[in-house]
Amino acid sequence: MYVNAWPFDGASQVTAPQRQRAFGRVAFSAAGLNGSTRPMRIEESGSMRIRIPKGEGAGLDAVLVNTAGGIACGDRFTIDIEAGPRAAITVATPAAEKVYRSDGPVAELAVSLNVHSGARLDWLPQETLLFDKARLVRRLDATIEEDAHLTLFEAVVFGREARAEHITDGLFEDRWRIRRGRRLVYADTLRLDGPIADLLERPSIGNGARAFATLIHISPEAESRVDSAREHLSSGNGCETAASAWNGLLAVRFCAMSIEALHGATIPFLLAFRGAPLPRVWLS
Repeated sequence: MYVNAWPFDGASQVTAPQRQRAFGRVAFSAAGLNGSTRPMRIEESGSMRIRIPKGEGAGLDAVLVNTAGGIACGDRFTIDIEAGPRAAITVATPAAEKVYRSDGPVAELAVSLNVHSGARLDWLPQETLLFDKARLVRRLDATIEEDAHLTLFEAVVFGREARAEHITDGLFEDRWRIRRGRRLVYADTLRLDGPIADLLERPSIGNGARAFATLIHISPEAESRVDSAREHLSSGNGCETAASAWNGLLAVRFCAMSIEALHGATIPFLLAFRGAPLPRVWLS
């Protein structure tokens, strides 16, 4: 279902108690210079930070940090990442992003990615964990040149497994739009509103799964990699997987009964598909 989520319904904003909310923005750009990737711009405000640990190789590993300690009702965050010509950037997060319960207001997260000619950007945040009664609308917009490489990976978990938590009521809307060479090549919107745990039990939606992930890879050779991607996928052990390719992109879906099953399928796949180690913060 496609909906106009911006601006949000103001009625809940009026009836809910007024609280101090977190607002954060990060804008980061880097470019390839003399065979290495160097930061060109870093802007931070509110509770969002970006850190660039010293690493090996010609690329940059960037780590996004939310000092608010999670996302609560009414919080708003904006992330803008630009990979300039010949840059190589990997963006990750140090832990799962927790989305806490809301008494009405919707939290907003907007991500904008821009990948220039000859550049590579890997967007690899750790999973988003939704608590019962969480309300989150997330938007991801990416623009990529024809000869650039973009890999997107996002995972979401519904409910805290250690507490056997079920989302009896909540809102999760995830809207992705990707343009390559000024042409829209990928558009996807997921919206779950209401008793999410019950909705996920339906065979046509989740068939009982509670942890999901999507990988989108766009590059000049993306479609030709679908067979090798399928070789690295293993359905079963609590996680179903599938891969397809069209429009110059490769899409891989993971549908798991638990976060452990999701990790068991996604981590080996990412290692094999990327041919590179995962960001160090994933292992901390």
